[in-house]
Amino acid sequence: MDVLEKILENNNIKPTAMRLLVLQFLLNRKVATSLTDVENYFAKSDRTTLFRTLKTFVEKGISHKIDDGTGITKYALCEDNCHCEIDTDLHLHFHCTKCNETVCITEYKIPPIHLPKDYTAENVNLVVKGICDKCNSK
Repeated sequence: MDVLEKILENNNIKPTAMRLLVLQFLLNRKVATSLTDVENYFAKSDRTTLFRTLKTFVEKGISHKIDDGTGITKYALCEDNCHCEIDTDLHLHFHCTKCNETVCITEYKIPPIHLPKDYTAENVNLVVKGICDKCNSK
């Protein structure tokens, strides 16, 4: 069995041709990706199909959504053994204000946030904005 098919099947996702292509695309990217980026790469594909593919990946824990403050949702693959749980899997995101790229910095974890009684966290997002290493070295 192909590695990509195995990733999808391990996450209870039926491996369709488009899902395999989008997964390969995300694996090759080093930065978070918007729906428009995916759509531009797969120019002959249906936007709705691509959106549903990304949504399925998020729902099944293969990827996560990032709100980097640009108003455009970005998507990035999760690390192995990530369950996108607020208490254990949250990490820092960095948005470069020069090149407009957003990256996951998974080695920097967000510490647990203890909310008052009767508060329930549904999402936590920490984005640092500045100049990335590529732009700093130019």
